[in-house]
Amino acid sequence: MSGSFASGAGIGVGAQSQSPVLHNVFVYGSLLADDVVKVLLKRVPPSSSAILHGFHRFSIKGRVYPAILPVENKKVTGKVLSGITNPELYILDAFEDVEYERRTVEVSLMDISEKLQAHTYVWSDKNDPDLHGDWVFEEWKQVHMDDFIKMTSGFVEELELPESKPRVATYESFYKQEG
Repeated sequence: MSGSFASGAGIGVGAQSQSPVLHNVFVYGSLLADDVVKVLLKRVPPSSSAILHGFHRFSIKGRVYPAILPVENKKVTGKVLSGITNPELYILDAFEDVEYERRTVEVSLMDISEKLQAHTYVWSDKNDPDLHGDWVFEEWKQVHMDDFIKMTSGFVEELELPESKPRVATYESFYKQEG
């Protein structure tokens, strides 16, 4: 994977008739923190507060980040990151790893009551016995954010190596070291 995301950074640039494909991504967990996004993408894209209807945000036993799954009559608050490039989407896919699948969903923007299509990451195992309760961003921010940023920095460094580890492995080895 060495440099594979960097080499695609110019997608659409130089082709006068084509502009690069840009994506909207609904985030609802650790990526609500601009500091985490900045470590991952090397920038903080524009964002808008949004609601994803028909989903619930769960805590995950043994993890500090949340999962979402479809649940009737529930909603998840988060934000939409706008202007995400294909190389950045690749980084987010790698970061979310095999635990999540990227889906296109309809979200409601809170400021302007507009609906739009966005990618989001849904927990892969809908019958996971480790999902429980609610995940609270403010609590995560106070208790886990600093360590999570360190783990994310390690993931980004690892991603640039030819034999990079998946994010789950980076997460597990980081949190074992931290104790």
